[in-house]
Amino acid sequence: MSALQPLWIALQFLTRIPIRLAGVPTAEQQGRSLLYYPLVGLLLGGLLWLLQHWLAGAAPLLQAALLLSAWVALSGALHLDGLADSADAWVGGMGDRERTLALMKDPCCGPMGVVALLLVLLLKCTALLALLEDGALAPLLLAPLLGRSAVLALFIGTPYVRPGGIAQLLATHLPRPAAKAVLLAVAAGCLLLFGSTGLLALLLAGVTLFGVRHALMRRLQGTTGDTAGALQELVECVVLVGLAL
Repeated sequence: MSALQPLWIALQFLTRIPIRLAGVPTAEQQGRSLLYYPLVGLLLGGLLWLLQHWLAGAAPLLQAALLLSAWVALSGALHLDGLADSADAWVGGMGDRERTLALMKDPCCGPMGVVALLLVLLLKCTALLALLEDGALAPLLLAPLLGRSAVLALFIGTPYVRPGGIAQLLATHLPRPAAKAVLLAVAAGCLLLFGSTGLLALLLAGVTLFGVRHALMRRLQGTTGDTAGALQELVECVVLVGLAL
């Protein structure tokens, strides 16, 4: 059971699936939990794929709305919260690092956070509708998988800049050689199982990761838990929209 503790930690943190941990996790176990983020994403995608089959026959728009609602519910809107905080701080910070970090800690959601949430959810829903009408179900697996893989990739080579932040322990104790091996396995799996669709999804996720990381390094000289959550939401959105287009 202790060998699987990092997986249970990842499931408990990233989903609303009821998980009871066997004792208090160590710092090393929490760091290793990042290695299981792609697997948790794949699990969420699999649940969405099964739900879509159960909803088959319903109107495509209703299917898309229900799938997105289940997607948000299963993840507890955890990373949508990070997206909203990051959007508010990015605009309100006006280019200043310390002001941006301070605003990111504000629990209130400002207008830019609301706009960011609405736009991302709107794009996800309409992209799901277009994909369902075309009978393309692979994105239901690829988007959650690559969204969480992008978070793992971000933590490999990006400094964590908020001392005492919720993700600092994860970033500090992440075994980076193992993380690189996991990402290589994810890329190979996407190519082998999904072919050209997997390749396009990888390219879309990679470009989004590069762009977001570049912006984070320029403004913050690193990342925070909120910006990692925002990255996941943006990768999921870009993958869905890109494949739908």
